[in-house]
Amino acid sequence: MTRILVTGGAGFLGGWILKSLRAKGCDVRIFDRTTDRRILREIAGEEADGVEWFQGDIADGAAVTEAARDCAGIIHLAALLTPACKADPVLGATVNLIGTLNVFEAAKANRIARVAYASSAAVFGPDDGVTPHPVTQYGAFKLACEGSARAYWHDAGIASVGLRPTVVYGPGRESGLTAGPTLACREAVLGNAYTIGYSGPQDMVFVADVAAAFTAAATMPFEGAHAFSLGGSREDLPDVIAAIADEVPGARIDFEGAPVPMAPDIAATDNQSLLGAIPFTPLREGISRTVAHYRSMAR
Repeated sequence: MTRILVTGGAGFLGGWILKSLRAKGCDVRIFDRTTDRRILREIAGEEADGVEWFQGDIADGAAVTEAARDCAGIIHLAALLTPACKADPVLGATVNLIGTLNVFEAAKANRIARVAYASSAAVFGPDDGVTPHPVTQYGAFKLACEGSARAYWHDAGIASVGLRPTVVYGPGRESGLTAGPTLACREAVLGNAYTIGYSGPQDMVFVADVAAAFTAAATMPFEGAHAFSLGGSREDLPDVIAAIADEVPGARIDFEGAPVPMAPDIAATDNQSLLGAIPFTPLREGISRTVAHYRSMAR
């Protein structure tokens, strides 16, 4: 059975990727600083208890190399998000950039041919979704990772796909600058008022679609170093709130705050030629599935 290492796999995206990889018949090994399987159990159920687990820090190159032993591919998710990188840029660079170099070094040491890693639409600034020009530390580190990935292809022949998700939403999203739409679904189900902490339109993509893209990138044969944008549809927050209210009548959701510091319109890239067809979940369906999840959790 093909074994895939998932770094930072204890989070909500890791849980969805675990489900997706297992559906493809892959074995999964998680590498994370925590051993807390709560979010994985929430998303992946009994699969979370059977998965192999390595506890360690992504900044520890020897630990990453050991975790990658006997794996056929790596999905690299481990990272600090935008607020943490802003608060401590040196730590952000240690985790997000040095950690990514450790993943590629682990692939080289273990003769792993392919790496799929999480870049971000934050590589684009707020005004241009075509040419990368980040204005956050987080986005700058992610863009640097893309350059390093290209160097590993040229220097060591390690193929890679960096995926640049936009605003990811769906069951289990609890942290980060753009977690608001998901948290709004949860709080609406609980009967609480909630304020989404940013304003303006953003491209939003449902988490299951993102997991499918990572699974394809980790399991399909390819060559070269690629960076693909990964979006869903451009959505205004009033429309997001309306979709939640349709699922939870009387929901008390509003929004305030500055716009997200990345462009709301990200240029499409030719993902399909390498990854095949990736699912697309419309906003209303994604919100409905998210609300249903939190209803099931509240019972």
